[in-house]
Amino acid sequence: MTTHQTQQSHEHTHASHEPHEGGAHAAEHSPARHSGGHGAHVDHSGHETMFRRRFWVSLVLTIPVLLFSPMLQDWFGFSMPEFTGDRWVGPAFAILIFLYGGVPFLQMAVPELKNRRPGMMTLISLAITVAFAYSLFAVFAAPESGFFWEMATLIDVMLLGHWIEMRSVRQASGALSELAKLMPDTAERLTDGGSEEVPVSQLQAGDRVLVRPGASVPADGEIEEGQSHVNEAMITGESRPVEKQPGDRVIGGSINGDGSLRVRVTATGDDTALAGIMRLVDEAQRSKSATQILADKAAGWLFFIALAVAVVTVIAWLIAVGLELEVLERAVTVLVIACPHALGLAIPLVVAISTSLGARHGILVRDRLALEAAREIDTVIFDKTGTLTEGRFGVVGVATVDGWDEDRALALALAVEGDSEHSIAQGIRRVAQDRGLTPPPVTDFEAIQGRGIRARVDSRTVHVGGPRLLEMLDSALPDPLRRFAERAGEKGQTAVYLIDGGPVAAFALADVIRAESREAVRRLHEMGIEVAMLTGDSEAVARAVAEELAIDTYFAEVLPEHKDHKVAELQGQGKTVAMVGDGVNDAPALTRADIGIAIGSGTDVAIESAGIILVQSDPLDVVNVFTLSRATYRKMIQNLVWATGYNIFALPLAAGALAPLGVVLSPAVGALFMSLSTVIVALNAQLLRRLDLTA
Repeated sequence: MTTHQTQQSHEHTHASHEPHEGGAHAAEHSPARHSGGHGAHVDHSGHETMFRRRFWVSLVLTIPVLLFSPMLQDWFGFSMPEFTGDRWVGPAFAILIFLYGGVPFLQMAVPELKNRRPGMMTLISLAITVAFAYSLFAVFAAPESGFFWEMATLIDVMLLGHWIEMRSVRQASGALSELAKLMPDTAERLTDGGSEEVPVSQLQAGDRVLVRPGASVPADGEIEEGQSHVNEAMITGESRPVEKQPGDRVIGGSINGDGSLRVRVTATGDDTALAGIMRLVDEAQRSKSATQILADKAAGWLFFIALAVAVVTVIAWLIAVGLELEVLERAVTVLVIACPHALGLAIPLVVAISTSLGARHGILVRDRLALEAAREIDTVIFDKTGTLTEGRFGVVGVATVDGWDEDRALALALAVEGDSEHSIAQGIRRVAQDRGLTPPPVTDFEAIQGRGIRARVDSRTVHVGGPRLLEMLDSALPDPLRRFAERAGEKGQTAVYLIDGGPVAAFALADVIRAESREAVRRLHEMGIEVAMLTGDSEAVARAVAEELAIDTYFAEVLPEHKDHKVAELQGQGKTVAMVGDGVNDAPALTRADIGIAIGSGTDVAIESAGIILVQSDPLDVVNVFTLSRATYRKMIQNLVWATGYNIFALPLAAGALAPLGVVLSPAVGALFMSLSTVIVALNAQLLRRLDLTA
């Protein structure tokens, strides 16, 4: 203990694509909308399908271009049958390839030009247009060369690279697709006369639905009848089915176990937890991080750099060899190599994978900047109640006199407290039930106002209560129970006594510390992160919890409205602070912190004050946030280094810097190298899927 105080979219270059055959990115969509089918969500299948189809068609059309190319015939020593007009076979098919496979790139460059922000599509369009013009010129200037095959293969490789990219992005964004599939299309709505099957879209708040064993819950609601275990893994990340009984809330899209449930609907459509989760995942994938903004700027700069290098290349080669086709070939190769395809994919694909991975483990990213900033956090402040603790009374210690054991004392206390709804009674009841204890029968149950409980057990009177009950009964505590009570008091715990003829047992009750909290604090320390705690509880309670969890700093007796002051205080010490709270009374502190993490949100996923939302009430998920942030950033940097480093190396090579050594690149080879760099970036991003967030 060192100190304490006591006080009161998918976003990438293709985002601007114009709609085209096969579908396009939806500019606006509602992930939660559900009208008898699964809701709309981020979907790259349109682009993927289009690029796949155009690639295969263009590839087939390329075959005659290659076969009738004089240059390739000479290289490989074969010839095609001669006939009238055979010299136009290659150009004719190449023109078809340009119109079918190349024009979509031109269409997608239009928004960039309209916005006066040339980027990847503009550069690709320029490259294939120059290649086309260059090929047409070659037909008349040097018909024996037949350069149309290079243009055709260039377009083929471009289409293949984009197909692979779209496939990778679609797979990375699969969390939304999987979430959308969770919601059933129909529901069994209960009526006065029985039940009826209706589309989920027709459900309204207040409707009662029957959820049969193994069926999906059609909407958020509250159980009125029935008991079951419900699988919420895809929504909360909780791997174990959660026991549900009347009064408990269920989340739409979760899977019912072996019990039958009657549920009153509380939220439908866009208001459900599943819709909120999908919205957050979608927003995170669409938003831009600082690293993405840098990559976008770099792609824009690369356009002008490529033009400049191309101009210099043309001038240099004109001086060197004069007005030859080779001059145009060098310029085309430079423009092809410079396509910032890998750069455009470097960040968005990593983000899509990381946000999807987080969502599958109950980590919802509202703000990508928050996830990116998490790697720089050096101090985490936890709210105590409901975050580090369970937020409910529980038995944290038991002491008995000679002749009594803990189970016997708890079973008897359970019997006496059986009919009480007091929080102390509930705490005793929970621990006794967890141990599987069977209480003896009781009669004449009676609550003694302000003192405790009295009941008859086997014809004798048994009491359970606190110090005021001891005063009323004029009972003195035996030394073991007295010392136990004193230690409990020092920790801010409440002592309750079992009296059977005299005091026979004492129970220490307190807000139960979550089992995961100790491990979370330990792992944060291993990551070099300082841990602090905020609570409105007394100094004694705060100190006891802080000592139990090895927390570095704590603030006790802090009023809700002053929590943000404590955050500011730590920031004033030069610390970069993350605040972890429940997202309601901690909202000012969550906003004040460098990043806000809302924990225990369950179905309330639309917390405006938090950048990151943890669906489960598990402090270990805070550790996972930092693990995910650091891994994501490493992948971003790796991809950026590769994408930019590739261009730094490849551009001089494309310009012919090694031509004196006999090393020159054709436009087609340049296109292959460009596409290979894209594939490498995509594969590297996919490695992020191996990140283990289950610990």
